Amino acid sequence: MIVTVTPNPSLDRTAGLPGPIVRGQVHRFSGSTVVAAGKGVNISRGLHGAGVPTTAVVPAAGNDPLLVGLLADGVPTMGVPVSEPVRVNLTVTEPDGTTTKFNEPGAHLSPDELTAFEDAVLAAADTADWVVMAGSLPPGMPTDWYARMVPRIRAHGARIAVDTSDSPLVALASNLPESAPDLVKPNSVELAQLCGGDGNAMEAEAAAGSFGPVIGAARDLIGWGIAEVMVTLGGAGALLVHKDGAWHAVAEPVEVRSTVGAGDSSLAGLLLGRSLGLDDAGCLRTAVSWGSAAASLPGSTTPTIDLASSIEVTVRQLP
Repeated sequence: MIVTVTPNPSLDRTAGLPGPIVRGQVHRFSGSTVVAAGKGVNISRGLHGAGVPTTAVVPAAGNDPLLVGLLADGVPTMGVPVSEPVRVNLTVTEPDGTTTKFNEPGAHLSPDELTAFEDAVLAAADTADWVVMAGSLPPGMPTDWYARMVPRIRAHGARIAVDTSDSPLVALASNLPESAPDLVKPNSVELAQLCGGDGNAMEAEAAAGSFGPVIGAARDLIGWGIAEVMVTLGGAGALLVHKDGAWHAVAEPVEVRSTVGAGDSSLAGLLLGRSLGLDDAGCLRTAVSWGSAAASLPGSTTPTIDLASSIEVTVRQLP
């Protein structure tokens, strides 16, 4: 069982434009879709579609469109009632694949609602192999919430993955090793937030075939107590690093339609590989194929296992 925790879920509206955005002008969308989303929700949707037992834990009222959408999609969900509605995010895509996001801050949880949400997470952890905490935090939630929850969840016996950015990620790093999860999945910019340095420069070097800076930063995290690091690098693929080695994978080129949710699909693919008992190279291959497949789809659409399996991926172990 893989439990996902999304403190700040969303209804993701994706709208396409027939041409590039021009600031200050009126634009008419060529079409739009709405999907129940959020990083952990996206991961659970992908795992559920692949036949992996999963539950998405979210703060949302029973009649909230988020839960209605998840029920319609068949995604197993544990909703914790809150008084405010789930936020709505807008993603605008251009024909060349450029994606622009406009995100609402999210629902404020009262102290009692936050306690109920934490209790639900810990209850779900009792039967979980993995607990994945993912995404931004809503207004009013402590920025070190992920760091606080890691040791509490670990006491229930589950392995823990964290995928977040900005202040919550910095707070997680500030509380290492006590807050160290078993797995983190930063992109290059988030890796720099954790370890320092220039994330864009690290990704550019990786694209040129030099992986030393990324591997060095990942090994710093391992030295601080994190067992495993998967770094997504856009078109340069991804790296998987732990104490016993490092692997790089890159997919065949795909026509990029939207990068929204591609990182979530990568993490879903890695966890799928772990659930299937694949070796490290196989897990990374699955992660990159899922991320690339997601990038070829509009909006935050989650790829099917058949689509992901059709993506050719090259994996090699690095020194």
